[in-house]
Amino acid sequence: ARVRGWFLLDSYLPTFFLTGAYLLCIWLGKKLMKNRPPFSLRAHLIVYNLGITLLSFYMLIELILATWEGGYNLQCQNLHSAGEADIRVAKVLWWYYFSKVIEFMDTIFFVLRKKSSQITFLHVYHHATMFNIWWCVLNWIPCGQSFFGPTLNSFIHVLMYSYYGLSVIPSMRKYLWWKKYLTQAQLIQFLLTIVHTLSAAVKPCGFPFGCLMFQSSYMATLVILFINFYIKTYRKAPSSTAIKETPVTTEIKNGFHKDYFATANGFQNNKKAQ
Repeated sequence: ARVRGWFLLDSYLPTFFLTGAYLLCIWLGKKLMKNRPPFSLRAHLIVYNLGITLLSFYMLIELILATWEGGYNLQCQNLHSAGEADIRVAKVLWWYYFSKVIEFMDTIFFVLRKKSSQITFLHVYHHATMFNIWWCVLNWIPCGQSFFGPTLNSFIHVLMYSYYGLSVIPSMRKYLWWKKYLTQAQLIQFLLTIVHTLSAAVKPCGFPFGCLMFQSSYMATLVILFINFYIKTYRKAPSSTAIKETPVTTEIKNGFHKDYFATANGFQNNKKAQ
C-alpha cells in the first residue's frame, strides 16, 4: 500500500514487456548489425557512464542517510518500525529498480558496437532478472532488510561505471590497472549480501523468511557464475577465436584499444586482455 501509484509498480505488465523488449532488441539487433560496421559511440558512452555513476552515488548517499535516520539494525530490520525513514528508503529503492531498466542500455551499446563476446549468459541473466526481482521487492518488501544489497551495489557501480567512462578517454587508459579488482569487489559484494540476508534468518525480526531464502539463493547463482567467469577471464589463456574476433583496427576506430575492458551492471568482458 505504501508504494501504490508509484510509476511502473501498480502492474507487473510494464516490467514484463520492457524485459521482453530488451531480449528482443538483443536478438534483432545482432541480426541487423551482422553485415553492418560497428557504431562509434564514444560521446554516448561518456555521457551514459557519467549519468549512471552520478545516479549510483546519489542512491549510495541517500540510503546511508535514510537508514541512519531510521536507526536501522544492520543484523535484521523489519518493514514497519522506522516510520518515515522506511518511506525514504523505499523511494531510493524505486530509483534502484528504475536504474535496472536504464542499464539495459549496457547491452544495447554492446550490440551496436558489435561486442557480441560480451553479451554472455551471465550478462543477460543478471540484467533481465534484476529488473523483475526488484519489481517484486518494491511491491512487497521495499524497505527494512532490503536496503543492504542496493547500498553495496551502488558503491560498486560508482567504481565500475567510473572505470568504464574513463576507459573511453584514450589518455586515461594507462591509469586503469584495477579492472581485475572490480570483479573481486563484486564477488565480495555478493558474499556479504548473502551473509547479511541469512543473519535475519538466524535471528529473525519479522522480515519475511521466504524472501530471505529467495535472495540468498539468487545471490548464490551470481557467486557461482561470477567465479566461473573469473576463472575463465584471469586463469586461462585466450582462445584463438577470441583473439581473431575483433581486429585491432576496428577497436581503435571505435575509440577502444584492444586491451579495453568493458562490461555492464557488474559484468566484465569475458576475454582476457591480449
